[in-house]
Amino acid sequence: MATIINIDSSLETASVSIAKNGIILQHLVNDLQKQHASFLHIAVQKLTNDLQISFDEVDAISCTIGPGSYTGLRVGLAAAKGFCYALNKPLITIGTLEAMAHSMQKHQTEVALYYCPMIDARRMEVYTALYNNELEEIKEAYAVVINEQFCEPELVNKKILFFGNGMEKYKNIVTNKHAVFADIKDIYNSINILSYKKFMENKFASLAAAAPLYAKEFYNGV
Repeated sequence: MATIINIDSSLETASVSIAKNGIILQHLVNDLQKQHASFLHIAVQKLTNDLQISFDEVDAISCTIGPGSYTGLRVGLAAAKGFCYALNKPLITIGTLEAMAHSMQKHQTEVALYYCPMIDARRMEVYTALYNNELEEIKEAYAVVINEQFCEPELVNKKILFFGNGMEKYKNIVTNKHAVFADIKDIYNSINILSYKKFMENKFASLAAAAPLYAKEFYNGV
């Protein structure tokens, strides 16, 4: 049995949920990206009050670590670490791209398929990774400028499902028939499942060493 508070502020929409054994008890979302910082702590307090769960009953705190919004990643991880320090609870970190891939994979029946989540990283650049149907990494998270040659070797013999808010950049230029596209599902359900799996496997992150996965250096231009 595990009760976990799950925090995600890596993308445009932030979410906080409380789940037991990977099943959501209740969750809250915030669509205003600039208000993620103020939303997270209020959401945790409201959820614990509504569910009448004391912090003593919480077994761990999980947080998405990116890639994604630089500010969102720092805000989310700082909040998660703060709860862990204050409550003496372990920290679980979840890759945002992994959670995106999981949210798509559980809705698919086709097995001969790769999954390519794409997060907008400004201009023609995206954060992405590539997973097989068992969600094993074929390519780890990285930033890339999208062009016609993107994923060309993999598309020769394998159908790839592209999704996420960076998908349209590639959809507008690719002509390969093996490239298919779908709208991203809500990833908070997958975050709950993945955090519970890591909890059961004792895969906890170091509070001192855990850092956001930026996938590229910070750029302060326009």
